[in-house]
Amino acid sequence: MKPTIVIGHKNPDTDSICSAICYARLKTILTGEEYIACRAGDINNETKFVLEHFEVDPPRLVESLEPTLADVQFREIDGIAPNISLRRAWEHMRDKNIQTLPVLTKRGKIRGLITLGDEARFYLEDQDPRALSKANTPYINIANTLWGEIIVGDTGAKFTRGKVVVAASKSNMNDDYISEHDMVIIGGTAELQKYAIEHGAGSIIVCLAAKVPPAVRKMAEESGCTVIVTPMDMYSCAKLINQAMPVSHIMRKDGIISFGIDESVSDVKSDVSKRRIRYFPILDADERYLGLMSQRNLLNAERRKVILVDHNERGQAIDGIRSAEVVEIIDHHRIDSVETMNPIYFRNQPLGCTATIISLIYDENGVEIDSNTAGLLCSAILSDTLMFRSPTCTPTDEAIARRLAKTAGINIQRYAMSMFNAGSLLSGKSPDDIFHIDCKPFKAMQTVFKVSQVTSVSARELERIKDAMLRYMEGILPGSGCDMLFMMLTNIIEESTELLFVGQGAKGIVTSAFPADCSDNSVNLPGVVSRKKQIIGPIIRAIEDM
Repeated sequence: MKPTIVIGHKNPDTDSICSAICYARLKTILTGEEYIACRAGDINNETKFVLEHFEVDPPRLVESLEPTLADVQFREIDGIAPNISLRRAWEHMRDKNIQTLPVLTKRGKIRGLITLGDEARFYLEDQDPRALSKANTPYINIANTLWGEIIVGDTGAKFTRGKVVVAASKSNMNDDYISEHDMVIIGGTAELQKYAIEHGAGSIIVCLAAKVPPAVRKMAEESGCTVIVTPMDMYSCAKLINQAMPVSHIMRKDGIISFGIDESVSDVKSDVSKRRIRYFPILDADERYLGLMSQRNLLNAERRKVILVDHNERGQAIDGIRSAEVVEIIDHHRIDSVETMNPIYFRNQPLGCTATIISLIYDENGVEIDSNTAGLLCSAILSDTLMFRSPTCTPTDEAIARRLAKTAGINIQRYAMSMFNAGSLLSGKSPDDIFHIDCKPFKAMQTVFKVSQVTSVSARELERIKDAMLRYMEGILPGSGCDMLFMMLTNIIEESTELLFVGQGAKGIVTSAFPADCSDNSVNLPGVVSRKKQIIGPIIRAIEDM
């Protein structure tokens, strides 16, 4: 079973990251199963401050939930060495009930592939008596294939020259029948054994476990002739001996199609559907062999289980969410368009922060919140509620945050200001970086728009980036896929926002949504600090009205 992923939205904020970490911890405690906190984007400066303060590693970055070959149940079939005999390769296929084997280097990389069809084709079509020597067949392969034993000669040597001949009796042979270096299959008499060695045989195979007299052994040793004794008869030896050939001689080396473990299932499906191949090797990041995959395996790719926190809109979710199995959603935003295949645990409460809901779930299950977890949860609430200044903040948010602060041993006022200051360091950042610090997409009717928000404790800092951000928004609008772009420059201390906007009809939407004087591209909104509660609703209603 793969671990369940707990993850927030793209362009994650402090609530998204801390809620994922703390809910993954809780689910692991409650179930004993593995839950892993992940993130769908880069961590902003405010969140970095929080994680470093409480000495917590950032969650693992996951860019897509689209299934990869790591989610496919491929067969972990062991590879074989190039010098393995065709006989042993076939036995391996028979025992594993598979028709393809990878041939590997010592470092585990693919050197070739051999199939049952390759073996059958060679066995039926080969008529070359020199095939064994052309393949540099090890003598040990021959002995093992014939259930025999090397009684004279080097067990590590190979048959590299000559042909295979059968010597049933001396009367059927002329002086040219046996040539130098040949391998001779002999019926068994000492006379034939001597005759073969005298005529330059490089090796002899003595059938029916016949005795090899000491004199013949000595003659073989002196002439460099390898002697193999087998219990098989001559017919069986002649029939089976080519199965001793190493697989490297007939394996396919060129045009091997393999796939990396991290390749997407959809891409691989498109590729393999065009090919009449039964199995494909799967390789790791270092191109080492992992296993064999069939086209049927691709039909049963495992869907990753995922818990969404701090969002439930498909447009804000990690890429590939349609390919995953959403098993839970914990959120405090409006309900939108994430679809599930089955009923799930969906908890959505009108509170100022997802971390508040997760704190309640800890309490409801009687799980004590340790100081580290308390610090993360408290930080998320202070961030999302702007230290209780946001209209989204409820008495429940504030009460839980104050209790968590005591557990974590932090002073809310001092800690929150340090956290906000860390997140307000906009100098040195590009307009693109600033715009995407906290940017979310939305859709109303047929209108697509994005709302970005940056917060600061310095009015001067926000004023300094205003013109550059307007130029940036106008520049990216045509290629953004949006009809309008909005950006909130929120002053935490003054509890106000200057809303920047670009796009055809954007000024009319803003004028309709907010009772304030608008310039061509901005409007000052005193008392407005919440995107969720004070910006998105009025804009969507204005779009619907128009």
